[in-house]
Amino acid sequence: MNTLPVMEIAAALKQARRVLVLTHIHPDGDALGSQLALGMVLRGLGKEVSLFGEAEVSHLYDFLPGANEITTELPDLDSFDCAVALDCGDAHRLGDNMTALLAIKPFLVLDHHAGHQEFGDQRWVDPHRASTGEMVYDLAVALEADISSEAAYCLYTAIVSDTGSFKYSSTTAETFRVARELVLKGVKPAEVAGKLFDNYSLARLRLFQRVLEGLSLHCNGRIAMISAPQRFFGETGAAPQDTEGFINYPRALTSVKVAAFLKEAEAGMVSVSLRSKGATYDVAKVAAMFGGGGHRNAAGFKRFNTTIEQLSGELLRALEPLVEKC
Repeated sequence: MNTLPVMEIAAALKQARRVLVLTHIHPDGDALGSQLALGMVLRGLGKEVSLFGEAEVSHLYDFLPGANEITTELPDLDSFDCAVALDCGDAHRLGDNMTALLAIKPFLVLDHHAGHQEFGDQRWVDPHRASTGEMVYDLAVALEADISSEAAYCLYTAIVSDTGSFKYSSTTAETFRVARELVLKGVKPAEVAGKLFDNYSLARLRLFQRVLEGLSLHCNGRIAMISAPQRFFGETGAAPQDTEGFINYPRALTSVKVAAFLKEAEAGMVSVSLRSKGATYDVAKVAAMFGGGGHRNAAGFKRFNTTIEQLSGELLRALEPLVEKC
């Protein structure tokens, strides 16, 4: 690990008195776990900390310690002498308050996305790390801060979430090193796994059934596509957040190299999640073609003023060159 960026971030935080900790819009387990854990670490150092998010924490993650402390009400930004953005690869993913948030000085950034678009005053970006949670752990060590059992729980959740239970190619010996340290602090892996993966409501299960019914295979089974039109949410009573993890099922098919999930959470806006297997299939490049980004094996984008039907054909044509001759 290059220790210079983390030490620079740590030095800036040591000088700060009041810190705003935030992450990207529509945060996942890595983003939320990292945000909550860093907040706990900084409070342990005597800092005044506020946690901000544009939307309420998804019910899928309300089990995380301190999740109810993330406020959706924008605080007085002039009162902060430092801000930290976690797991955010693009300034625009800070949301509607991007400009106001970036005015906080210094604005620090921790991220592990390979396609990171540089922003902020000081950055620690390491695409070789499997999760931002790993990086927050090392930041806490650099700060010589105590990592409480609750902070460890949040960080372990972040790591498990972004590595797909340690099965993605991004998982390294460093990932397991950090996970080991967190388990030694009292985290029970089976408990976290149960909260993350055995948490389907009946509505979510019915939505999952509807989505899988529409599974389509292309290019001799090497590309899989699923979708969730807006009407599915009304018909099943599920929420858009309930689709988290759905993309992993078509990806799990033996023949599939690339999987795509198109979701219409609101009329006219389609969000797309892309997943792939191995180093050969770089879905981040495809996401970038549509204005998105992410990792080689996990990426996504949004398209406005369109429908799933309109976008699916265009997306398929962009994905086909990734796989062998169709």
